[in-house]
Amino acid sequence: MADPLFTDEQLEEARVLFAQQATFMMGAVKMDGLPAADWPEVCFAGRSNVGKSSLINGLVGHKKLARASNEPGRTREINFFLLGEKLRLVDLPGYGFARVSRSTANKFQDLGRQYLRGRPNLKRVYLLIDARHGLKDVDKEALDALDLSAVSYQIVLTKADKIKPAEAAALVDKTQGQIAKRPAAFPRVLATSAEKGTGLPELRAEIKTVCEV
Repeated sequence: MADPLFTDEQLEEARVLFAQQATFMMGAVKMDGLPAADWPEVCFAGRSNVGKSSLINGLVGHKKLARASNEPGRTREINFFLLGEKLRLVDLPGYGFARVSRSTANKFQDLGRQYLRGRPNLKRVYLLIDARHGLKDVDKEALDALDLSAVSYQIVLTKADKIKPAEAAALVDKTQGQIAKRPAAFPRVLATSAEKGTGLPELRAEIKTVCEV
């Protein structure tokens, strides 16, 4: 059955979009090294080891497009992936748990904040939250930063297969309540599992809609 906010046709159109070729474009370590702002972009942010790479790979049906590190906090670039000559998927450096010096961690996390504030073609930020833990204080700091940047963002719960369906549903409701008064938050929370594919059709449709492609 189709999601009530999306028709079967919309879900199928999104599936077709994400079945197109996805390629790694580049990794940028400075703002002046970003690609031209000529395609619509959505970006994925979240704590280190929250599953950003796995989610991106799941969306496009590739196991190794986005490389996951065995050591949390090692991603120090903004990574750009081009989907079907239509839009870009952007992987931001994670926050929290970085096994690097504080100065180095601040450097690449500052790069992510600069991207959020200064990217005119950024359509939405998808903030990933581990469904086993829910919103933590460090995530709330990220929400505050996103609100200040006035960038539309949506909460995506990852690894939802690791908890019971009833717990996932309750967490969706709880999280929606926690962000209800945040000015830049899109009011709908999605529960996903990159491993099982849960929620990915709806997330694809969300991205297609917001990018108008």
